[in-house]
Amino acid sequence: MPAWARSILSVLAALVLGLSQAGAAGTDTSDLVSKSSFRVCADPANMPFSNEAGEGFENAIAELIAAEIGRPVSYTWFPQATGFVRKTLSEARCDVIIGFAQGHELVLNTNHYYTSAYAIVVSADGPLAGVDALSDPRLSDAKLGIIAGTPPASHLARHGLIGRARPYSLVVDRRYESPAEKMVADLEAGEIDAAILWGPIAGFFAKQSDTALTVTPLLKEEGAPRLFFRVTMGVRQGELRWKRELNSLIRRNQDKINEILIGFGVPLVNDYGTERIDQ
Repeated sequence: MPAWARSILSVLAALVLGLSQAGAAGTDTSDLVSKSSFRVCADPANMPFSNEAGEGFENAIAELIAAEIGRPVSYTWFPQATGFVRKTLSEARCDVIIGFAQGHELVLNTNHYYTSAYAIVVSADGPLAGVDALSDPRLSDAKLGIIAGTPPASHLARHGLIGRARPYSLVVDRRYESPAEKMVADLEAGEIDAAILWGPIAGFFAKQSDTALTVTPLLKEEGAPRLFFRVTMGVRQGELRWKRELNSLIRRNQDKINEILIGFGVPLVNDYGTERIDQ
């Protein structure tokens, strides 16, 4: 064989090898998904999202999806802290995380199934009733509860409100401590004037309260960081068939999912974080 022909064959062989390796890198790995149960990665003590008793709204959504595909729900429990994705989804001990913020690189996101925002919680008949923005002058002398390190803290600082704010811990073991629940209890007791919390948490604990509380999403804040987030289900990177199946299930069951969320007091907003849509 002439040298030029051998050179061409070598180039073609290299191209074929490169294409085959690229194809392997993009291979759909959905064969790792269990065919016998709907395997969910979840926190055992993270109400209102999930707990081992199955009382959270993510538990309810998991049961809904499992019924649709005709498989029982099985859980892998792990606290939602450092290592959660690695020790559950990545190790193929479970196949889906029911609630995961859109765009997070640790997982492959499904289409989002709800959008919510951080909210301000106040007494329904108190002097701060009707406040819907952190720029409201009525907040200038108020004592506000805030989970330290969460996005609204930056906006409090921008409006000169952080100095009077009472911080609550961000990273805790929810089996033993619930800062959001404590914040709402402090609001009921008059120790703070308003609580600023992630919408689903605010709505749930306000709904559990014996005091009439108003939950108002913060949709008027300007500048970074944003205060609304789209929530998806998370699957392993590369599991495109499984993602498409879940997308279809979400689309067909969106009304039932919304009913579950609203039942738990989750304030729903539109996809752009400009308008509340659950009222």
